[in-house]
Amino acid sequence: MSDTGMEFRDLLSDPAFLGRTGKKRDFQQPFDALRRVTEVFASRPADVLQELVNVAMTCCGADSAGISLQEPDEEGKPTFRWVAIAGTFSAYLQGRTPRFFSPCGSCLDSGRPHLYRVTKPYYDFLGVQAEPITDGMLIPWEADQIRGTIWAVSHTSRDAFELPDYELLKSLSDYVGVIMRQQKLDQKAREIARAQASTDRAHEMAHQINNPLQSLTNTMFLASLDGPNAKSYLRSALVELDSLSERVRRLLALQYPKE
Repeated sequence: MSDTGMEFRDLLSDPAFLGRTGKKRDFQQPFDALRRVTEVFASRPADVLQELVNVAMTCCGADSAGISLQEPDEEGKPTFRWVAIAGTFSAYLQGRTPRFFSPCGSCLDSGRPHLYRVTKPYYDFLGVQAEPITDGMLIPWEADQIRGTIWAVSHTSRDAFELPDYELLKSLSDYVGVIMRQQKLDQKAREIARAQASTDRAHEMAHQINNPLQSLTNTMFLASLDGPNAKSYLRSALVELDSLSERVRRLLALQYPKE
């Protein structure tokens, strides 16, 4: 462990990891879990990322698992946001960590799965208090230029995970890519629908204003001719102007659904 409090190793090139064996397993459990994820994706898509990390934690025997999304913060600085978490790190849901000098950032830069450990010096750098990560797996995912990682960690064992745990987490990372792509498409569809609704409301207001405005314009034109009925036309114009103003006030006061 370096002075930074962070240790980072390529998972698939680490002979010690590849040689780990002996963990008791329910080999049916991952298949049941993946089926459950698929069912949640179909019936409750808003909950599917949380279900993914629940599955990762349970099936890998982790103390915590989560999904990190690479995105800028409000100041435009590159960060990772924790969009779904299960287990001991749940309190940090929607929290952010810096993109640079981070396990997630190094994992994305390499494009490969990694093992990692984290101790107090790194948490001090982040300015947080948290349990040390004695064994952790990080796997990158990407979909339509949306990038991030999925991870599972232990706080007590230095060899908590084995190759089958990696294979399950890798399968879940593929799900994350599909889900994030679908969520992006859904968001774009909602934005298009909101834009169309705004256009429709603008057309409605224009239609309701245009007819009395045209009548007012005609009346003002007749009054401008300065004929014997000019004063009558002018009085009519004032009435129509008042009516138009009232209609505009009513339209502006309408409560439309929030976008």
